[in-house]
Amino acid sequence: VPLVVYYVSAYLDAVKKGFIEMGEVTDVAVPTGNFGNILAAYIAKKMGLPVGKLICASNENNVLTDFIETGVYDKNRPFHTTSSPSMDILISSNVERLLWFLSGHDSAFVAEKMKELSADGRYELPEDMKTALKACFKGGWASEDAVFGAIAKNEKENGYLADTHTSVALAMLDDMRKAEGEAKKTIVASTASPFKFAASVLEALDGEKRVSSPALSDELAEKSGVPVPEPLKDLDKRPVRFPGVVKKEDMREPIKKMLGI
Repeated sequence: VPLVVYYVSAYLDAVKKGFIEMGEVTDVAVPTGNFGNILAAYIAKKMGLPVGKLICASNENNVLTDFIETGVYDKNRPFHTTSSPSMDILISSNVERLLWFLSGHDSAFVAEKMKELSADGRYELPEDMKTALKACFKGGWASEDAVFGAIAKNEKENGYLADTHTSVALAMLDDMRKAEGEAKKTIVASTASPFKFAASVLEALDGEKRVSSPALSDELAEKSGVPVPEPLKDLDKRPVRFPGVVKKEDMREPIKKMLGI
């Protein structure tokens, strides 16, 4: 629900800055793996926000791209570990909510498709729902090389330091525009701070691999001229509050203890 407000706020900001006029339709590009962020844009559109295409940007785990293109959701594919880990997902739980909207609020239909996904790892939409899906959404994905290229390009050309997730959308949108030969006005959802992924962002800027560390925030700030966000300052100097590690198979008892049961 809070994410819906973001899109209204972003649209009004775009109007205030003269990017668009009030009432003008603009596309929205969202980097997403779990489909929640772009679902919020979909709800904002249903509420009346002047949004055209909802552009779903995926990383190399491009199950959503294929779903939008074909109407077939199929998680039976290789899983890739990428520099945009919040998008490394093969089962996007919020698609279930989209199916509810597309099916005319048919909970039994949604339950049937979720059962198919659980049993077979895939399901297919009927033709009318495929048409409705493609009428509203457009999908695409970006490789790791394209993401790193987008980080470097936007920092150099626009003075904008983007994180790895936002750069999935920036890279994919750039490729889509080149392929289609047009550039519609588009609001891109920025979804994280580049300082949370400093090692990857620094590598994109200078080509040098680094081991991830809180201390890299200072290096990124120095190289880019962008100040470290206040909540992330001096993380490497703060005490470690949670040093314990629990193996997956041993999680039950610590959780029960935490819950007091």
